[in-house]
Amino acid sequence: MGSTIRGWLTVLLTLLCLPVSAAEPWDALHQGGVLILMRHAITEPGTGDPPGFRADDCATQRNLSAQGRVQAQRFGAMFASRGVQPIAVFSSAWCRCIDTGKLAFPSVPVSHLPALDSLFMDKTRESAQTAALREALQRIPRSGVTVWVTHQVNATALTGEYLGMGDALVLRPEGEGQFRAVGRLSLPER
Repeated sequence: MGSTIRGWLTVLLTLLCLPVSAAEPWDALHQGGVLILMRHAITEPGTGDPPGFRADDCATQRNLSAQGRVQAQRFGAMFASRGVQPIAVFSSAWCRCIDTGKLAFPSVPVSHLPALDSLFMDKTRESAQTAALREALQRIPRSGVTVWVTHQVNATALTGEYLGMGDALVLRPEGEGQFRAVGRLSLPER
């Protein structure tokens, strides 16, 4: 196959993989009955948490960086500027997730959802926690917007998608723990 044909096929496949419209996630958010599955904002450098960390002690964890705190606030401002206000925000017990939810959506209380807790150190819980998230999907209200703030490993286990820090997927629950990905939202790292 010639390089020209291969190039055109690559362009065509790329176009076919793009969302129908960049407005589609925002249309879905305005319609309601959707979930924003978000990875926490940018953290201090590192992977996972330091040895001996405790989920109930922020001082022992890898937390949001100053850049991440601004990123979380900008994420919330992006929603406010489009008239989208979540009805509920749920989070992992990890401080970087709780802080992301609080900074992005300060007028909505952040509640702990144990199935969003990090699987990074213990992958043996992946099956049970992902099943619990699929069960929780069935309780997403048919109106309004619900937010889940979690970790990359949890988001990937549920959706098969990789989320960078501060990225989010808009999911429409379709019953029986199934969903349709409507689109992806992200902010540049400023």
